Amino acid sequence: MSSYQKTSSNLLYGVEDKPKLSVSIILAIQNILTAFGGIVAVPLAIGKAAGVDVADTAFLVSATMIGGGITTLLQSIGVGPKRFKIGARVPVLMGTDSTFVSPGIIVVGMGGLPAYFGATILGSFIEIILSRFLKVIMKFFPPLVTGTVVTLIGMTLIPVAIIWSGGGDPSAADFGSLQNFLISIMVLLIIVFLNRYGKGILGSSAVLIGIVIGYIVCIPMGLIDFTSFKEAGFLELPKILHFGVDFSPKYVIPFIAAYLVTTIETVGVLKAVGEASEEDLSDQRIADGVLCDGIGSLIAGFIGSGPNTSFSQNVGLIPLTKVASRHVATVAGVVLIILGIFPKLSTLIAIMPSPVLGGAGLLMFGVVGASGIRTLSRVKMDNRNLLIIATSLGIGIGVSVFPDYVKSLPGVLNSIFSSGISAGTVVALILNIVLKEEETTEEEVSDMNLM
Repeated sequence: MSSYQKTSSNLLYGVEDKPKLSVSIILAIQNILTAFGGIVAVPLAIGKAAGVDVADTAFLVSATMIGGGITTLLQSIGVGPKRFKIGARVPVLMGTDSTFVSPGIIVVGMGGLPAYFGATILGSFIEIILSRFLKVIMKFFPPLVTGTVVTLIGMTLIPVAIIWSGGGDPSAADFGSLQNFLISIMVLLIIVFLNRYGKGILGSSAVLIGIVIGYIVCIPMGLIDFTSFKEAGFLELPKILHFGVDFSPKYVIPFIAAYLVTTIETVGVLKAVGEASEEDLSDQRIADGVLCDGIGSLIAGFIGSGPNTSFSQNVGLIPLTKVASRHVATVAGVVLIILGIFPKLSTLIAIMPSPVLGGAGLLMFGVVGASGIRTLSRVKMDNRNLLIIATSLGIGIGVSVFPDYVKSLPGVLNSIFSSGISAGTVVALILNIVLKEEETTEEEVSDMNLM
């Protein structure tokens, strides 16, 4: 097909459309840049907790990108027989997630990195097994719940974008400085105007262009330290069980709740991707996507990476760029693997100033929230549904901003409710079951038929 043939009412590229390779690479890099901070943060935190040296920390980062790249390929391509297909065949970037940082640090403290990777591998079977029962679970996710979850994904990520925009570290002296503010707003405005008025590749790659311009502007301002780039190695090949592995069941216990949480969040992310991609994802495809999470985590544990899951940060790119091609995600998976093998390339991205990424994040995460609101606009706003939406958003956003609110909850409950997305999702699911639906009067039916 031609480079910019319109494939649907709102998209430049639908899920099955295949852009030119050059265009796909640009769009793939754009996706990676928006999630790179989250991908790198987890192995850095685990490496610090384990007390490993710089070389081993670099290995953890490289392994994490390779693991994320492999899982992204599985998710976008979809492999295996129909009844056990791995991957939902949608444009989702995969990688390690902050959900596993806290239990990961606990496990590392108990048995070091071998215990961490053993828990990653054994715990992956929790998600693999859950994926086989997801068809039953999916009937509890009507538009009321999915719209609330998608809105939560966007709203709970906005504080993260604000922190990035302010400088990345709220305790730093320059956090919220005029310089950081202006950089983030500049990137935001570039993306807004390019996305609104740019034609072809200019509009679709608006986020990438905005980030690159912001990056370049920061160089003469002395905001980028290239020391890490100079010290980074040229080549880092993956190694199986480089740190060893300990399969003691006791190390899996802290990971149980995290795998339950990531299952819930992956369902929400896949639903959001389906909405943004104008693709009606069947329960089976969502189950295949959750299975990909589990299989990806299984593989990741062997190559030196933590558990893998879907990145909600990238959902906002689809309506913003009008690109929903899963082939772009496939290219992103390949690029992630390349970045993992060549640390100097990944380091160039890792040293990006936080305000640059924050400017892009403010718009993208806002778009995710708006997509959820659009779904909710098609839901009947009676008293029952308003109560479910209000309570779920209130708890989800509140926990996201002040996670200490649930610190007194015991064990598994604390892990589930410490994430704003999972907390709000669980509340929406429970209330949707407990609160009886209001009966529709004949007058309301008549009004709906006239619409």
